[in-house]
Amino acid sequence: MDSYKKPYVIAEIGCNHKGDMEIAKELIKVAKIFCNADAIKLQKRNNKELLTKEQYEQPHPNPANSYGDTYGLHREFLEFDVAQHRELKEYCEEVGIVYSTSVWDLTSAKEIASLKPEFIKIPSACNNNVKMLTWLCENYPGEIHISTGMTTKDEIDGVVELFKKHNRNRDLVLYNCTSGYPVPFEDVCLLDIKLLIDKYGDVVKHIGFSGHHLGIAVDIAAYTLGANIIERHYTIDRTWKGTDHAASLEPMGVRKLARDLNSVYKALTYKKVDILPIEEVQRIKLKNQKD
Repeated sequence: MDSYKKPYVIAEIGCNHKGDMEIAKELIKVAKIFCNADAIKLQKRNNKELLTKEQYEQPHPNPANSYGDTYGLHREFLEFDVAQHRELKEYCEEVGIVYSTSVWDLTSAKEIASLKPEFIKIPSACNNNVKMLTWLCENYPGEIHISTGMTTKDEIDGVVELFKKHNRNRDLVLYNCTSGYPVPFEDVCLLDIKLLIDKYGDVVKHIGFSGHHLGIAVDIAAYTLGANIIERHYTIDRTWKGTDHAASLEPMGVRKLARDLNSVYKALTYKKVDILPIEEVQRIKLKNQKD
């Protein structure tokens, strides 16, 4: 690859705000001021639409992480309504960071689209929701980012074809992703980024990477393979109650990630001349020493 796009870091808050607007705002402020992230991302679900009655009323599979007596009530506790999302979007604009949200169903897609964010994310779990994708293609003018975890190559083809059919493929961002929390390194499968670039690099807007692994070394490799948009789950405290905190980066992790990605971006160039100006003085000093 002869040239690299500038890295773009998304700090995914998801539901790590624990249903608390003040915690959400603190996460947004820290993502901007301390972490130097480019965007934050929340989640929006209509749980009655998304879950069957049985799923809604069953207990949380890990009761220690539950915020309600049933899985549905747990999800409702963590949900912000449209007015709250509007308030958080305005807060993002106030502090100078891009707001976005993952949408899990058609109702949520319509609600978040009404806020006119720069981009909307489709999680791996919902990238087969043709009705929702079609509505977004026809009604939402911003970028549409889609993760490809737990998705076959034929299914990815189907998503891209849908966007091409609606002449929206240039607004599409595909993410390499493995759906697990956390993902062991041998299951990250970074080289799939190359497959996405080879097949869709000239068709879609960007190729991204959504990671659920530990540490930040993998993200640097993902960027050098060509994924210029890097998304990581983010929390204030990895020991907090909830399912995503353990697979998240704390603020220092996101700060180091943004720092390292931008350092690597600056370093990924060719020498413009055989002897760089910084080398001239060293050449004079060291190159012609006597044996």
